[in-house]
Amino acid sequence: MHKSTKIKIAVFVLFVGMACMFTAVVTDHWAVLSPQIEKVNQTCEAAHFGLWRLCKKFIYLSSENFVMGHGCGPISLPGEENCTYFRHFSPGQNTEIFEYKTQKEYNISAAAISIFSLAFMILGSLCLLGWCTGKGKGRDYLLKPAGMFFAFAGLCAFISLEVMRQSVKRMIESEDTIWIEYYYSWSFACACTGFVLLFLCGISLLVLSMPQMPRNPWETCMDAEPEQAE
Repeated sequence: MHKSTKIKIAVFVLFVGMACMFTAVVTDHWAVLSPQIEKVNQTCEAAHFGLWRLCKKFIYLSSENFVMGHGCGPISLPGEENCTYFRHFSPGQNTEIFEYKTQKEYNISAAAISIFSLAFMILGSLCLLGWCTGKGKGRDYLLKPAGMFFAFAGLCAFISLEVMRQSVKRMIESEDTIWIEYYYSWSFACACTGFVLLFLCGISLLVLSMPQMPRNPWETCMDAEPEQAE
């Protein structure tokens, strides 16, 4: 396969990774929370949350939907929903998240790191735009910073995922909350997919942008014919 074809494939997969990461950042289904259920045929309170807000949903749990050993839900059942934005950057306010004060620190960190990931994706996209619209040999050098920016975006996505995972773990283990069960939902899966695609394709783009290796033992890198990625 020609080098230019490999680069185009990597760029296409990078756009898929960016779409997945952007979807994860703006949606609220990173994790679904559920309290302990003792009786059926009553309303229970489940919740799902993302980086920016928490949504509580009041679900009527009938005997048909009740599963022994499981909590309130599934979250897809109809019910009244109330969403509250996390006031991460509101000075002078003591906002409690998930009914547990220290939870705010985790969500601030995860949200801030995700913003860095988006910033690196924007910088990488600008480099790719310059590579696509540029002319001459100099444009190929833009692939190197583009690969680095996308790899950094993937690393930031991974850190944000881990911070969120620790956030959920600490919340479930706390005695100050009603939540005893949880599972990660489709927004979390989008973030995982974005991390893998951005990091691997960023590294691949960086490797593909490197100078051509010598074909013969006596041929130096300076003597090798450069391979242009048209």
